[in-house]
Amino acid sequence: MKVPFSYLDRQFANLEDYLADLRAFVPTGDFTLGEPLEQFEASFAKLMEAPHAIGVGTGTDAIALSLKNLGVGPGDEVITTPNTFVATVGAIVQTGARPVFVDSTDGYVIDVKKIEAALTPRTKAIVPVHYTGNVADMPAIMAIAKARGLHVVEDACQAIMGSIDGKLVGSWGATAAFSLHPLKNLNVWSDGGVIITHDDALAAKLRKYRNHGLRNR
Repeated sequence: MKVPFSYLDRQFANLEDYLADLRAFVPTGDFTLGEPLEQFEASFAKLMEAPHAIGVGTGTDAIALSLKNLGVGPGDEVITTPNTFVATVGAIVQTGARPVFVDSTDGYVIDVKKIEAALTPRTKAIVPVHYTGNVADMPAIMAIAKARGLHVVEDACQAIMGSIDGKLVGSWGATAAFSLHPLKNLNVWSDGGVIITHDDALAAKLRKYRNHGLRNR
């Protein structure tokens, strides 16, 4: 039996009900922001037990926008792990900051025991990557961040609904970034991303920055 390398078409084989909704939605022309996105954001926020979910273009955007709105920029350093998709690093570079790698554990997530040695006076943030559902040691990471005055942006692009110590990903850092790429755990038909945060002021800034300050198109 020949098994095709690409399987993406199969996941939509039994989605006639959803296709009916799509046929009703397309004629509205409400493709950017608008009520459908607001409904999705509300559902996502409820799922992740967060007060705010902000839809963005990609998971990369979710990380980059989070860092920029936390004040990360040129001259800063951001701790992350090399065991991730290149987009994590690309998002850091977009801010003008320098990524600093800390190796991963056998569980494929950042080794918290090696973070302290990588910190410098330029370190501004930590981006732990929750990988293939494995969640980084967030209690230890947050302890380091609190002691050093660092921001934490969780890369949860591959760990929706993941948790540690009874708390979902996104409950720990200033924000968490999720990807809706077709190959991710929760996906859309093209690409997309979501930021969740528990910070009201930060959420308001992110909603402005995601689409040139526009709110309705």
